[in-house]
Amino acid sequence: MLKSSLGIRKAVASAAAIAMTSFGGAAFAENVSGQPLQYNLAEPVTEIARQIYDLHTLMLVICLVIFVAVFGVMFYSIYAHRKSKGAKSASFHESVKVEIAWTIVPFLIVIGMALPATKTVVAMKDTSNADLTIKATGYQWKWGYEYLAGEGEGIAFLSTLTTPRDQIDDHQGQAVARGENYLMEVDNHVVVPVNKKVRVVTTANDVIHAWMIPAFGVKQDAIPGFVRDTWFKAEKEGIYRGQCAELCGKDHAYMPIVVEVMSEENYSKWVQAKLDEMKAKQDDPTKEWTKEDMVARGEQVYNANCAACHQASGEGIPGAFPSLVAAPSVVGPQADQIAILLNGKGAGMPAWKQLSDVEIASVITYTRNAWANAGTGTDPVVQPSAVTAAR
Repeated sequence: MLKSSLGIRKAVASAAAIAMTSFGGAAFAENVSGQPLQYNLAEPVTEIARQIYDLHTLMLVICLVIFVAVFGVMFYSIYAHRKSKGAKSASFHESVKVEIAWTIVPFLIVIGMALPATKTVVAMKDTSNADLTIKATGYQWKWGYEYLAGEGEGIAFLSTLTTPRDQIDDHQGQAVARGENYLMEVDNHVVVPVNKKVRVVTTANDVIHAWMIPAFGVKQDAIPGFVRDTWFKAEKEGIYRGQCAELCGKDHAYMPIVVEVMSEENYSKWVQAKLDEMKAKQDDPTKEWTKEDMVARGEQVYNANCAACHQASGEGIPGAFPSLVAAPSVVGPQADQIAILLNGKGAGMPAWKQLSDVEIASVITYTRNAWANAGTGTDPVVQPSAVTAAR
């Protein structure tokens, strides 16, 4: 019955959307799962998304009815009262009844549209009594997640695009086969249990981003220095994809969001496995690392977090991101570079406190020994203990 009802709503919405789009109405949406463009919203899997879907259908139907009525009367009048039939133009002054009618009717239409919309907006803002709270932090250009409350508390990770670079870059006109989830795949999924209320707290580390999953009916801005929140309660297991919905810089298109909804049993298993994985990867910040190990570890950290802005060659992007080759902050005293990574610098360089002391020390060591920097600066090897002391 539910599938049948949803199918009817889809048909009505699609027909109305096509009619409206033909006359400039932008009822046009992209299926973010990577499928071709379609004239409809994503299939809802939460109650809020379902209400949004129904509102979308209602508004389009109202617009379609008004369109048909207005243009129907207009075309009928043009045809029935044309000059060739001997029609004579009438001469009359304003009508009080007509004035009242075209004031009251639009008012009633607006009220009829506003009441259900207000109910949905109020429900969208009710983040109380959540079973799970997750903090989503936007970075240029990736997402960081921290499980703040509920089962899984303490889990934290970065989620980065995994689409291979050779699928993205233009190879001088040579086509490269793209994967099924091109630009919509990440290394770490956000995992949540089915039928549980999940509160998502959003913020950003640099510029404004927006956390959006169309199938959940969720779109919330992530603003530096501010904390916003939204929520969803997925009713169906599966993998749902979204993306940053706020223009946030040159790689705005490369920071997707992937949420995996599991059964409660499988979610509990994932939580335990994730906590065990984090514990196993936890580094000892007091350990003394060799230069070779730090450089190898730092290259991985650099490619995952820094190369998008400063390029793999360290040359940066003129006018946007500075070169790290022979840069005073890189070849100079280590304390200066540590301070920049921990606290950020200006609008272009965010703070990277979410990285561990070992990761920060290793990426600094890598930049001091990579490219033409090797052998040119002071303090070529930075130990995690120095980062720990600077925090």
